[in-house]
Amino acid sequence: MKAKLSSLVFARLIAVAILCVLALDARAQTDPLPSWNDSVAKTAIVDFVKATTTQGSPQFVAAEERIATFDQDGTLWVEKPMYSQVIYCLDRVPAVVKAKPELAEVEPFKTVMSGNREAIARLSMQDLEKILVATLTGMPVDEFRAEAAKWLDTARDPRWKRPYTELTYLPMHEVMQYLRGNGYKTYIVTGGGQDFVRVYAERVYGIPPEQVVGTAGGTKYGYAKDGKPFLTKEPRLLLNDDKAGKPEGIHLMIGRRPVVAFGNSDGDREMLEYTKAGAGARLSMIVMHDDAAREYAYGPAQGLPESKVGTFTQAVYDEAKKDGWVVISMKNDWKRIFAWGP
Repeated sequence: MKAKLSSLVFARLIAVAILCVLALDARAQTDPLPSWNDSVAKTAIVDFVKATTTQGSPQFVAAEERIATFDQDGTLWVEKPMYSQVIYCLDRVPAVVKAKPELAEVEPFKTVMSGNREAIARLSMQDLEKILVATLTGMPVDEFRAEAAKWLDTARDPRWKRPYTELTYLPMHEVMQYLRGNGYKTYIVTGGGQDFVRVYAERVYGIPPEQVVGTAGGTKYGYAKDGKPFLTKEPRLLLNDDKAGKPEGIHLMIGRRPVVAFGNSDGDREMLEYTKAGAGARLSMIVMHDDAAREYAYGPAQGLPESKVGTFTQAVYDEAKKDGWVVISMKNDWKRIFAWGP
């Protein structure tokens, strides 16, 4: 009799355990943001999407108006210790010098060719602009795409030894997928080069080239020797898609004010202001890098270390709190940062 009772108790315990596992699995499948901790930030996203996509809701947003914009560097992927596109340009300098040997003794190319990392890190913005012009222009558009794609396939981040395209934030991937699953159209609005980001945006983020708004240079139409037409990248700036250039670029390229916008720095301030200032339901969110163990910590908002890359000042933090932007803490709001790691 005792043996029978023990068997029954054991069977019930197993049944309860199975039900618990199934319940947890079901919850994981229905949770649109499983890499987010249950926090104010996650709740804000889920509540906003429900309110703006539920028929009859006072905050309902028509399908054609569901526009969500995302900064890239520092918002969708790692931007430290230096923007990935700048690293690409520095890596391209030897090829440029080989084609134009006279540049070997000209600054800032001489410093880059020396390989002295400390000296390279001290290059001014004017120096970097010279390097960007030399490495991003003067070639056919198709050749640039091929070179950029090749670099992305082979280059590795010095800290994690992984391709730069693997250093994207899993929680932000989930947000983009969640928004698209609810009828939102997702755009990248970046200070980075539009042509560079378009090389990998669809493969990495699921965002097609026509939904990438970035800093854009001019092109020139011409003909190859065989008569085939092509475009050449020119050293002529059409759009500086940073700070006030972001809402200007949004108007130029998208034609609708975003309902949702995500950024991470002072360079996104105007985009977040522009989004929040629209009529009806609006959501502006800004990522704060405060997790040195799993990624990086920099600000200087809230006493975080100063940074020239992805600067997030206390003034912008205060504006976020005052105007109802949601501040996302990497340390507190994200269970995981990368798909492959912590």
